[in-house]
Amino acid sequence: MLSDLDISICLIAIAPFIAAIFAPVVQRFCAGMTGWVLSVVPLSIFVFLTSFIPEIAGGGFVYAGFDWVASYGLRFSFFIDGLSLTFGLLISGIGTFIVLYSGAYLEGHHHQGRFFAFILMFMGSMLGLVFADNMITLFAFWELTSITSFLLIGFDNVREASRRAAIQALVITGGGGLAMLAGLIMLQQLSGQWNISGLFQYAGVIAEQELYLPILLLILAGAFTKSAQFPFHFWLPNAMEAPTPVSAFLHSATMVKAGVYLLARFNPILGGTVEWGVILSIFGGVTLLWGATMALKQTDLKQMLAQTTVASLGLLVMLLGIGNEAAIIAVVLYLVAHACYKGAMFMVAGSVDHATGTREITALGGLGRIMPFTLAAAIIGVAGMAGAPLTVAFFAKEEMYAALLHDGLSGLLAQPQDLLAIAVILVGNALMMGVGLAILIKVFFGTLKPTPVQPHEGSLSLWAGALVLGVLAVFTGVAIGWTEQYLITPVASPIHNLLVNGQLYLDLTLFTKPQFYVSVLTWVLGVVVFWQIDEIRTRLRAFSRVLNWSFDALFDWLMFGLVRLSDALTRFWHHGRLELYLLVVFVGFAAAVIIPLVWENALPPMPELTALPFYEWSILLIAAIGLVAVLIARTRLVAIVSLGIQGFAVALIFLLFGAPDLSFTQFMVETLSVIILALVMTRLHLDQRDSRIFQDVFRDGGLAVICGVGVTVLMLAVLQNPLDMRLSDLFAATSVPLAHGHNIVNVILVDYRGLDTLGEISVVMTAGIAILALIRIRGGGPQTGAGAKKPDSRGNRTEKAA
Repeated sequence: MLSDLDISICLIAIAPFIAAIFAPVVQRFCAGMTGWVLSVVPLSIFVFLTSFIPEIAGGGFVYAGFDWVASYGLRFSFFIDGLSLTFGLLISGIGTFIVLYSGAYLEGHHHQGRFFAFILMFMGSMLGLVFADNMITLFAFWELTSITSFLLIGFDNVREASRRAAIQALVITGGGGLAMLAGLIMLQQLSGQWNISGLFQYAGVIAEQELYLPILLLILAGAFTKSAQFPFHFWLPNAMEAPTPVSAFLHSATMVKAGVYLLARFNPILGGTVEWGVILSIFGGVTLLWGATMALKQTDLKQMLAQTTVASLGLLVMLLGIGNEAAIIAVVLYLVAHACYKGAMFMVAGSVDHATGTREITALGGLGRIMPFTLAAAIIGVAGMAGAPLTVAFFAKEEMYAALLHDGLSGLLAQPQDLLAIAVILVGNALMMGVGLAILIKVFFGTLKPTPVQPHEGSLSLWAGALVLGVLAVFTGVAIGWTEQYLITPVASPIHNLLVNGQLYLDLTLFTKPQFYVSVLTWVLGVVVFWQIDEIRTRLRAFSRVLNWSFDALFDWLMFGLVRLSDALTRFWHHGRLELYLLVVFVGFAAAVIIPLVWENALPPMPELTALPFYEWSILLIAAIGLVAVLIARTRLVAIVSLGIQGFAVALIFLLFGAPDLSFTQFMVETLSVIILALVMTRLHLDQRDSRIFQDVFRDGGLAVICGVGVTVLMLAVLQNPLDMRLSDLFAATSVPLAHGHNIVNVILVDYRGLDTLGEISVVMTAGIAILALIRIRGGGPQTGAGAKKPDSRGNRTEKAA
């Protein structure tokens, strides 16, 4: 029996899917209030999850679930610790504001109900992913995030750009998910554990195995594609074709963070090795610099923010690669900081677009006086991007520098890899700060510029979420003691696999530490970047025109090649010649039957045919007569009738060996087959005689003999082994008590193999429909209209007069 806790935790992931079913109906009846009504679902999940905070902060965890496929040890199980709880709170909390925001942003859209359904399914997929304990459950929700993001990115499906971006995201993240699945299966085969919580006992052991590197690379492929790491980064900026609520949710707390979550979750299992540190640090660092640089090149607000998200994800991956205690604390703090300020900034960008009709930064200015609430949210959001004091992002930045300054500023000279790493982080942070300052100052200050729509402040639903997230980012910075107790220690400890105490304080000693001076240098460089951002953008665009190449173009080239290859293979294998289809099938069949027998030297001895009684010889004689009749038949119709003799011979064998029901079935099948084939032959007006040339007859006849001999030898080889009666005994013992049937054969067909029988019936029905269609097409079929034929006095159709 499932406990109330099991049911409640399972409902966390399932509730959004249930709400998604009713979302279109709610939208139809509630119209403009739909966002407020549906936001109750994520809000309820958020409130429910807060009840676990005291237990998790005290070092506990919660486990729930039920058996899924018990014979394989699979459970639909969930595991709540500090890491998964934090993600769950971010997803449900920010999701509440996103649903509210969507109600206002898409008000009046004719597919708003469908959008709410998609966004709720997306939310449920992410919640299931972060709480999943079983690795197959994790994979199922992982792929659901790819599918639901495909629906959201391609929501505006009348636009080619939206469709292309959706397909690109699905191909890249779906492909990475399959690679991850292979890694998870290998990990299970190595450890014998499907549950992630059960793998923690193997911390440090997995890394010593030969399969460690393949497992690591496969799981990293899943994480890197999901979290847009170089060279898979390009799908994320293109995903900005989605409506702004999707962008805000996607970048702040959901799918793009799934890869980071995966790396953090598996850090105790796969981390702490040279391979882990080198791969994550290099790819994370390259992604950080690439995303921050590309953000300077953009003028669309969403594209600027999207590229900085790529950079931030690279920063998180790089910190996980560094892997010491300070770096893990920085990951936790920056994870929350980025979720808050990036969600807020995307809502700000959407509010500006909604209020002015444009997102081009060069066409905007002076909006601060008209949109004061949006301005306040933007100020707090940009403060987070800059890592300004009193924000949680400030402490995150301090910790990431402290992770590399463990020996002070002078110690960097003796550690060139640390010097390079801190330079990469410094430059990346400065570039992102420059982008944030550009969005704030150029959009909200200066002279008011004419826009396609008269600027106006948005409704409460448009700016409330951004403002609340900004305030939360400041609160977690100011109340750093509370943050350490309820966030840093519970989240960082399971990632680091050791008890982590950050010992962070908000006092003047912060300004005396070496990492603070690196922060000051970051701010100075960020201001310089903002000051020169127009010149930098011009030079970057000029370089792109000269280079005339991109990863996006490479993806298009690869997809085009894949389509061409698929087309060539389709034309090669599906050429439309039925005789060649059958030839390939029977050649493959003969090879599959004969080669293993020869390879394993399993050819059986010849049986003693003289021991057969006379009546069995009689049946063999009947079969031989039928075979000769088929071979010497001069017309197809005679060959079909002669072929039925073989089936009748088999039916007699069934009858002699005590299976009258099977014998009757065989008689019926053979009789009907001959009748139906004869009718079809006459209706399709096929040639009466076999018009094949001798070479084709020799080829087909030889292949038939090979297949027949192969099957005969295989059956003889099977008969050399003792008969295993376990299955027969099971059917005999359970036919009456379980299936309530005395005819065991019937019970097998309709009960034990019920689905198999249903599939066979479906195939026969489909084949029958196809045959009927062919006959109707060949016969002209029923016609209507001016060109229809009308029957004459004998029932034949004649052309109707014009």
